[in-house]
Amino acid sequence: MITFIVRRLFATVILLIIVSAITFAIFFLLPRLAGETPYDLAARYVGRNPIPSQIKAMEVRLGLNASVPVQFLRFLKGIVAGETYSVGASRTYCPPPCLGYSWRNQQPVWPLLVSNVPVTASIAIGAAVLWLVGGVAIGIVSALRPGSIFDRLSMGTALAGVSLPIFFTGQIALLLFSFKWHIFNVTYVGITQNPLEWAKNLVLPWIVLAFLYSALYARLTRAGMLETMHEDYIRTARAKGLPERRVIFKHGLRAALTPILTIFGMDLGLLLGGAVLTEFTFSLHGLGLFTIEAIDNSDLPEIMGVVLLASFFIIVANMLVDILYAAIDPRVRF
Repeated sequence: MITFIVRRLFATVILLIIVSAITFAIFFLLPRLAGETPYDLAARYVGRNPIPSQIKAMEVRLGLNASVPVQFLRFLKGIVAGETYSVGASRTYCPPPCLGYSWRNQQPVWPLLVSNVPVTASIAIGAAVLWLVGGVAIGIVSALRPGSIFDRLSMGTALAGVSLPIFFTGQIALLLFSFKWHIFNVTYVGITQNPLEWAKNLVLPWIVLAFLYSALYARLTRAGMLETMHEDYIRTARAKGLPERRVIFKHGLRAALTPILTIFGMDLGLLLGGAVLTEFTFSLHGLGLFTIEAIDNSDLPEIMGVVLLASFFIIVANMLVDILYAAIDPRVRF
């Protein structure tokens, strides 16, 4: 098991470097291949109606006049060891991991990202607990009672949950529970400031987001359990006289969890990279709204930082899923 974890950690580091290279190429190499010059790229970082000398100075300041490999190595050096940027007459040090410098906001990108992570993490993790527990539980009960009233109602609700978008269910939830009945107030409060207020203010985003995902997880769990519970080893376990609870959870559910873990790692990683629709619907300023603002402002360092951070969350989530695979099914280790 230790050897397997070490191999996955090494593969994760290599994959992060590859993703960084691809991301850097998208933002700096592809524009050159499309015909843009370093002068054109530097013009994006200068204010309106700049004079040529200002653009040329920005080109030198950003190092855009160097070759793309040299720029990429400098970018990797900033992530590992930090970078110093010349801001007018002063110099600003960006500590590692330095994901660039926002020349529009005059700040390093990393602190801007970190300040928005708690909101996104609160939404994603809270909703993930609800949809994982609720979806899997509903799927198990539906699989054990196929064709029952509960099965039909739960799968019908699941179909509605998959079909309805967040910006629709979110607006309905806000209209009823926040504006009409005044039950929930959706404003973010730090968990360290007031844990109860933090949880209460995020109930609506959690439920709306979990409603979408739990529907999918219920259908996947039901399909996996229906297939697993008819396997020969399940019949053998029952013939040996094992309790039904043990047959269901230790033998049936354990085998059906593999696809659930796969999609859970992807979903949680994507949400940690920015729950864009949820944050926009409930006006919660996390990485999702931060990304929208960066795109509106054409702030390439901020956009690039969000892409790298989201990629990091997805890669790490998949690494954890692989490790959980090895714990559930020992055959994966070899």
